[in-house]
Amino acid sequence: MSDTIFALATAKGRAGVSVIRISGPDAFTAAAKICGSDIPARSPVVRNLKDADNQTIDEALVLGFKGPASFTGEDVIELQCHGSVAVVASVLKTLSSYENCRLAEAGEFTRRALTNNRLDLSQVEGLGDLIEAETEAQQKQALLVMQGGLSNKVEDWRKDLIRAVALIEATIDFADEDIPQDVSPEVSELLNGVLEDLQQQIDGSFAAERIREGFEVAIVGPPNAGKSTLLNTLAGRDAAITSEVAGTTRDVIEVRMDLGGLPVTLLDTAGLRETNDTVESIGIDRAIDRAQRADIRVFLNEDVGDPTFGLTPAENDLRVWSKSDLMGQRDGLNISSLTGDGIDTLVREVSGILEKKSSNAMAATHERHRVALLQASEYIFEGKSIISKGYEFSELAAAEIHQGIYALNSLIGRVDVEHILDEIFSSFCLGK
Repeated sequence: MSDTIFALATAKGRAGVSVIRISGPDAFTAAAKICGSDIPARSPVVRNLKDADNQTIDEALVLGFKGPASFTGEDVIELQCHGSVAVVASVLKTLSSYENCRLAEAGEFTRRALTNNRLDLSQVEGLGDLIEAETEAQQKQALLVMQGGLSNKVEDWRKDLIRAVALIEATIDFADEDIPQDVSPEVSELLNGVLEDLQQQIDGSFAAERIREGFEVAIVGPPNAGKSTLLNTLAGRDAAITSEVAGTTRDVIEVRMDLGGLPVTLLDTAGLRETNDTVESIGIDRAIDRAQRADIRVFLNEDVGDPTFGLTPAENDLRVWSKSDLMGQRDGLNISSLTGDGIDTLVREVSGILEKKSSNAMAATHERHRVALLQASEYIFEGKSIISKGYEFSELAAAEIHQGIYALNSLIGRVDVEHILDEIFSSFCLGK
């Protein structure tokens, strides 16, 4: 990478401070031009930034990092200037006038960090998730992955598998000689340990994905049961139209919120009933479809009728009585969106269920991770099965385990994953 890139590393728009990042072989040269003097490494200095006509743009705090001890592994400069739109535009325009300097593409700084082995592929994904995190659970999970939570496990698994392959291949290379001991017990122990860890990660990946993407809680029930009013109460705003007219809600209304640190999307669905209205019927079909796919269904009803409309309640679903201010207390959970009665109890119930669902979350947070782990597990299990047939099948067993290692390598980018990189970096901002 012979060119030098630059971009705004902080959010666009007016702010107290904006950071402009420069990375590449000419980063310090570009900084010396815009600052009017050389910039020392790892020693912050205050400089006047000047444009191509030597007119002062702004006063900035300037930091320099010599590669490879930088985020990208290259020479890096950070210009911390005042967060004026005009100031930032002028600085970027000035930098673009320098030879061999260009505006960075989306995610290009992080891509260079990957290329220079400052981050591996799973850490890049963790960084992207950390930037997108909206709740405490998402932030903690993303930070775990970014700091090597998955990478370190992959390295441990690779070491054990490489050791197992070495032992197996010893039986091939020295087949005509006396091998000092039977290696199969150690090989089996190594493979069993890896398989057990892989299964634990696979099982926990579903919860980890839900934390990253967000849980869905569907409010389901007949018309005028108070579903939209409950949604508005939980959201703290008028997200859904409420009316005494049955069938007001036609489409699924979504509201994202932070519930005890977990990301949750509340779904207000169309009232479930028999109807000849074509549009309302479509809304009911959509309501049933989304409710079936939700993590929790809150079946809401004001009377003794059946609020499920053919949906089969799951273990974690809740049956809730609405309008307790009018209907009084009934057996079970009673709420009133008007008075607030029972709302805190409902929130605690939902939070408790979601916390239980997320309790086994592991470091595999993307579907890509789970697929690679499943592939690795299948190859390793097959290799273990072949070993049990006898030493004459050692070469086949070793080949299967090698495939398992290859699948694990794809998690951290040790194999060709160019198509994955393009998708990952397309969601990054320019300054990252």
